[in-house]
Amino acid sequence: MSDEKQLPVPSEKASTPVPRLSSPSQIQTHGLTAERAAKIVNQSGSSRMAALLGIAIVTLFIIVYAFYDQGLPGVEGSSRLDAAKHEQYLESVKRGYNLYEANCARCHGEQGQGGIGPVLNDQGKLLAHLTPQYLMNVLTVGGRYICGDANSLMGVWADTNGGPLNYREIEELIDWLRATTDDVVKVRDPKTGEMIEVTGWRDVAYAPAPGATPVPACWKDAFAVSPSPSGPATPTPSGGMGETYVISAVSPIEFEQSAFEAAAGVPFTIVFNNNNVGVPHNVAIHVETATGEEVFKGEIFSGIGTRTYNVPALTAGTYAFICTVHPIMAGTLTVK
Repeated sequence: MSDEKQLPVPSEKASTPVPRLSSPSQIQTHGLTAERAAKIVNQSGSSRMAALLGIAIVTLFIIVYAFYDQGLPGVEGSSRLDAAKHEQYLESVKRGYNLYEANCARCHGEQGQGGIGPVLNDQGKLLAHLTPQYLMNVLTVGGRYICGDANSLMGVWADTNGGPLNYREIEELIDWLRATTDDVVKVRDPKTGEMIEVTGWRDVAYAPAPGATPVPACWKDAFAVSPSPSGPATPTPSGGMGETYVISAVSPIEFEQSAFEAAAGVPFTIVFNNNNVGVPHNVAIHVETATGEEVFKGEIFSGIGTRTYNVPALTAGTYAFICTVHPIMAGTLTVK
């Protein structure tokens, strides 16, 4: 047994386990100093305040944007969507105006006052007669939709029936015809090329007078068209008549005479010749302008024929003689 080697006995120091990981002593600290703890608390509080402030800013932005996008409660047209929609509508009105001037004004007048075709800017018609659906039907079918006249000068405009305008152009044209006096658009004047502002014709505040006559389905019916080429003359005022003046309609929108003179205080006679087949005309006399007070109105009649109007004595002054149906037809009467 004495020959057996004794295994060395580990010393107490060798039996102490060695850490697998080690670090500098300055990092191996236990606990926090009061200064470090206070700093952490301050940083945490600042972070919470910053987070709350961020949430408040985001919330405020969402509320403001919601009002901007959806509009203020009870305030019509205050939203971004409404504003964008209105801008698109005005652009459609502008395009419709250009289409009207290029295709319709030569018959209906630049301001819708009528000419070869009927008046379009009449408030009574715009209120209850010239509805979007009615206008769509007229533009799609043509003049025969209005009065059942297959030979109407009003042709088909929608390309669905062989016309020149597509569906979008038809909608734009109707937008212009239905535009209100509050709708203002900038367009290029077709005559001068300059940019001008134009407004729609329809007055949204218009209300017909009590007992006003409804607009007839056929515009020709509004003029009490006489089937005969001539009719009875206006009764001669007492005291006899003075001079006789001849006035002729040489086109659907023009008198041959632009002016004539008459004696003050003396009745006179107007012999009116309508040389336009199927187009109603007459001669009326207004004080100074076509929109002034009407002092005489001759019978409206259609077709080639003649009417004799006996006009009562007028006081000295300047008058306008016009066609009631087509006020663009006008001349000057000087009474002296």
